[in-house]
Amino acid sequence: MSLLEQWRKIAYDQNADKGKLQKFWAEYFLVEKGIYEQLLAEPDEVVTGTVKELAEKYEIDVMTMVGFLDGINDSLKEANPIEEMDEDTTVNLGFDKELLYKNMVDAKADWLYELPAWKEIFTEEHLKELYLEQKKSGTIVKGHKVGRNDPCPCGSGKKYKKCCGK
Repeated sequence: MSLLEQWRKIAYDQNADKGKLQKFWAEYFLVEKGIYEQLLAEPDEVVTGTVKELAEKYEIDVMTMVGFLDGINDSLKEANPIEEMDEDTTVNLGFDKELLYKNMVDAKADWLYELPAWKEIFTEEHLKELYLEQKKSGTIVKGHKVGRNDPCPCGSGKKYKKCCGK
């Protein structure tokens, strides 16, 4: 079983005690926040190393590092081979700043997208734009439904019901 499969088995265990699972995620989110605070302090520096080395760097266990790598992977400029990685796989944390922020918004991870470091990276206005852009990306906009009293779309100037909508 790969490291990622092990992580997902633990993190998404449907049979786990709900209280223990909530505690697990609460602890994970604190660790995750701490790592992001460090990464965002120097957002242009690409951190690299083996899974084990990065776990040691951030003072966490390998399984938690695997979870972090799983979470950040969609925001990286160059994705890591998370499906088949082991402790000795070299990985990178070179993220796309805008994409990372939007993915945090999409995940509803306010403890991450509200980190003060974001205001050092982007202007307040740009953060609002990114936030709205992400929120709108999941919105389905339906076109106007032509009603019988609307002008006919054919351009005749007649009401739809008396023209093409007989």
